[in-house]
Amino acid sequence: MSAEASTAGAIAIETIGMTKRFGAFTALDDVSMKIEAGGFHALLGENGAGKSTFVKCIMGFYAPTRGSVLVDGREVAITNPKGAQARGLGMVYQHFTLVPSLTGAENLVIARPHVPPVIDWRAERAVLAAFMERMPFRLNLDRPVAELAAGEKQKLEIIKQLYLKARFLILDEPTSVLTPGEAEEVLGLLRGMADRGEITVLMISHKFREVEAFARTVAILRRGALAGSGRVDELTRDAMAAMMMGARASRTVADRTRTPDGTRDVLRIEALRANDASGLRPIAVEGLRVRAGEIVGIAGVSGNGQKVLADVLGGQIPAESGRVLVEGEAYDGRRAQSRDHRVRFIPEEPLRNACAPRMSVSENLAFRTFDRRAARRDDDVPARPTVWLDTGAMRRRAGALIARFGVRTASSEAPIATLSGGNVQRAVLARELTGPVNLLVVANPCFGLDFSAVSEIRGRIVAARNGGAAVLLISEDLDEILELSDRIVVMSDGHIVHEVEAARADPQTIGRHMAGHH
Repeated sequence: MSAEASTAGAIAIETIGMTKRFGAFTALDDVSMKIEAGGFHALLGENGAGKSTFVKCIMGFYAPTRGSVLVDGREVAITNPKGAQARGLGMVYQHFTLVPSLTGAENLVIARPHVPPVIDWRAERAVLAAFMERMPFRLNLDRPVAELAAGEKQKLEIIKQLYLKARFLILDEPTSVLTPGEAEEVLGLLRGMADRGEITVLMISHKFREVEAFARTVAILRRGALAGSGRVDELTRDAMAAMMMGARASRTVADRTRTPDGTRDVLRIEALRANDASGLRPIAVEGLRVRAGEIVGIAGVSGNGQKVLADVLGGQIPAESGRVLVEGEAYDGRRAQSRDHRVRFIPEEPLRNACAPRMSVSENLAFRTFDRRAARRDDDVPARPTVWLDTGAMRRRAGALIARFGVRTASSEAPIATLSGGNVQRAVLARELTGPVNLLVVANPCFGLDFSAVSEIRGRIVAARNGGAAVLLISEDLDEILELSDRIVVMSDGHIVHEVEAARADPQTIGRHMAGHH
């Protein structure tokens, strides 16, 4: 087979006995998989199941320990990403790889393997114009990438791979930055290209809804091995989940109960103005309240002010004007206020934003209590200050919390950075949800976590709500917002633009507001 990719028609990929070991650890174990030309194939699996290792072996980032890759039925040696590109394989990553200061056209041209020292832009623009006529997306390539919305950047990433003549396209969580409408548009257009035999698509996703709507076939990895595969229209969601989870029982979100104090405002935000450190993401929240025993979900596409709001509530950045009131008193996120008003905060990326990575699990679990005299009960927040660290009490309390919250760690003295993402989140939940909680602020609590961790963490959030806590849930996962919330608000361009009771929420209406169509 020629080393140069064919410029016409989709490509079939097959792996035979694909195995990848890192020392004694087997990340991928004898995976044989065939992806037909023109197919739209989904790859499911928990975090750590081997999905990333599998596609990196195909793309030449990793050399497999054993096994082979066939392109259109012929065995090939792909030793680096350039070799994959030359054979018509391309990958759209979860995080953008575009140069923000350059235009779309400039990003496309410099992505080619061979770029002339002097670029004839008149000729290049003519070629690009003809190329864009054949593309499913309409984009203005003269705009700098920094000015593009997240959905436009994602489309440009896909356009870039097609410009590089990719006929086999790997999508890594392609809709994580898209509104529901944009996700349907992007995946629908790519499915159309696959149906016409122009490309083959392999989509890594955690969202069963997307798999059911767009993929024709699916494969599930579990602990590095192929757990099952088949046609999507012949598999139920429960069957796919069972393949992902194995014999383990999946947990469901805790049932909602009515709380006796559901009319009392715990959190009130009035005429709040704030900005991030760059000065580019101002927010103006005129009014927001969260009552006891209620989950209020804030939906929005990344970058529309949700993080700034979370940072204000977490005491990371100051408000420029307006008021944040907790239990009727002014609140700016200081530790003493948090303790007095029983406010708990679970930020996005907890290892980075809620932990000291090199400190032990035990020490991280003690951040709220290390300077207080030990209480009689492990789940009480100690009330009396102390100047001495009681390391024995810290270890005992950590052991109790690790057991209660199912934190999987080799030892309570292991650095918390050695834990998996789901177990870091469990540890943070153990610290923040132990003892009475009046207000819980949670930001993207399940981002990047696997199926079982997501179910468990959502259950604990609902349990806090059932215990009478007011919960403000900030999430870019609309399914999560719809599943957990009692009331939903939408943030767009720094403002709250829509509010609805969850029972009456329409996902398409919410999606339009998320996209800025108010």
